[in-house]
Amino acid sequence: MKNKITVKTLQKYKEANEKFSALTAYDYSTAKYLDEAGIDVILIGDSLAMVALGYENTTSIGVEEMMIFTRAVAKGAKSSMVVTDMPFMSYTTDIPTALSNIGTMIKNGANAVKLEGCNEYILELVKRSTQMGAPVMAHIGFTPQSQNVIGGHYIQGKNINATLKLLEQAQQLEKAGAFAIVLEMVPEESAKYISEKLSIPTISCGAGRYCDAQVLVSDDLFGKFSDFKPKFARKYGDMKSLILDCAKQYNNDVKSGNFPNEDEVFKLTPEECALLYTH
Repeated sequence: MKNKITVKTLQKYKEANEKFSALTAYDYSTAKYLDEAGIDVILIGDSLAMVALGYENTTSIGVEEMMIFTRAVAKGAKSSMVVTDMPFMSYTTDIPTALSNIGTMIKNGANAVKLEGCNEYILELVKRSTQMGAPVMAHIGFTPQSQNVIGGHYIQGKNINATLKLLEQAQQLEKAGAFAIVLEMVPEESAKYISEKLSIPTISCGAGRYCDAQVLVSDDLFGKFSDFKPKFARKYGDMKSLILDCAKQYNNDVKSGNFPNEDEVFKLTPEECALLYTH
């Protein structure tokens, strides 16, 4: 069996200039398949609020729900590193509450957590969480949990001053103890410049080709979630059509009497069957 991917593994990838992969998963079987496929990092993203639970946005999910999905994914991921998104307001009220919620995810199978943003509070939390034994993946650029403040889905780091601000945040997060940083919706030239200035890995989520890793929402990659498709998400399959086709065939077979067939049922012995109707 492949060795478990750890913080140290990802750092070695960075130092060797080797790319690594990350995908989201929200259930045991998907995590198991991603693990078998060799995906390095499995993220229980708060995107599950929309793609798995049908919420309107990612801010609607809570700690209890994320804990359940973390436990399921952790059972399926034997080699991949498991990282849990800390949900909206679960880590921004006060340090003790944040550390308690982070600890809950680690206790339920996460190998690390992901925190959005960069300010004095977040930097202190990254430091304290790391000291507690819970590695932190940072997330800057477009931060979905702050979209109401930002005013929508907007590209970040679009000029030199904004890029230098992102670099400053990334360096502060690295110094605080973050083991990797997600850059979301950042021009690839800006992301390349930031990546070259850091000693820890950067992970592109719509930040171009020059980060140390790439992450996508698996439901986008599989073609399962069809409400919308981000510009940076490549569709590798068409699970929507597959699911629809299979469900329609099943529906037709049930209603026509073609399911189940002779090979798909259990039988009494002829003797028992005869006794049944003479009872």
